[in-house]
Amino acid sequence: MAHVVASGAGKALMERRNDPTHDYILELTGKQRPRVLFVGTATGDDPVYTLSFYQTYDSDRCAPHHLPLFHRTVDDLAGLVRGFDVIHVGGGNTANMLDVWKRQGLDSILREMWEDPDSNTVFTGGSAGGICWFEGGTTDSYGPTLQVLPESLGFLPGSFSPHYDAEDQRQPLYHAALRTGELGAGYAVGNLQSVHFTNSGGSGEFVRAISPVDDGLALTVAAVDGQIVETPLPITVLATTRAASGTVST
Repeated sequence: MAHVVASGAGKALMERRNDPTHDYILELTGKQRPRVLFVGTATGDDPVYTLSFYQTYDSDRCAPHHLPLFHRTVDDLAGLVRGFDVIHVGGGNTANMLDVWKRQGLDSILREMWEDPDSNTVFTGGSAGGICWFEGGTTDSYGPTLQVLPESLGFLPGSFSPHYDAEDQRQPLYHAALRTGELGAGYAVGNLQSVHFTNSGGSGEFVRAISPVDDGLALTVAAVDGQIVETPLPITVLATTRAASGTVST
């Protein structure tokens, strides 16, 4: 079955080289050396972000590759993308990313992979790379004032609000959008927390919330009769399994 692991932060989590979240994602593939594709469209294929990916998902851990779409170098995009076990989407501008994906046809390719009953692909990422798998979410795609992104890929029902413990605008905007119905009920997570789903049964099924640290933040959030109900999710705290090396940042 295919998986989605949506995280609260993109680049900040990527820069945590030894964060057990990365091992969790790779282990879902069931392969000793999974093929991992980094899609950095949300930051315009920023080379610094791409380098950070290669430093974290290095050749000792997996077989890493990246997909540039602003300077596309492949003709058979579907053939390339379908050959990977993990699709890792970087953070950045969600709205711009989705527009580029649609122009290039990547959105349809990813959807076919998600809906394929024989697929074991893991779709993952943080911030923009987390929002994109849901129907909508909260975003800074349109400038410093956060806004609602009501239409995303919709692999998973409902909405997603990342950075819930790090950006003061996230909670009030999310609550307002839920009250008006602009966004459907969904999930909110802190920077270092993630929510894991599978496509078991043909739709997104919640598996667990995960965190590399104690006291993480992961919630379901809904509007019930005009009132916001935030329900904490049980969180599985991951153990670090890789020997520390390099710089770890939050």
